[in-house]
Amino acid sequence: MKEQNERPSTGAVQEAQEVVRELRDALARAGIVLPSLGLDALTLAADPPRPLIELGRCTVETAGRLAVVLPGERGRS
Repeated sequence: MKEQNERPSTGAVQEAQEVVRELRDALARAGIVLPSLGLDALTLAADPPRPLIELGRCTVETAGRLAVVLPGERGRS
């Protein structure tokens, strides 16, 4: 019975870890590294865990690179 209760929690954490890997890979393809990118430990302690992804801090240069690669508002004057 306990195993059934653990599966959704484990699944949520595994899914969040996969998303972090995908985001890290996508950022790397754009030449961007966020050193603090990872799962927020406090949100993993909830029962059940509700993982949030911590993007962390970055340099001004990295923030500028993010601004360049992220899509802008369409139709902006």
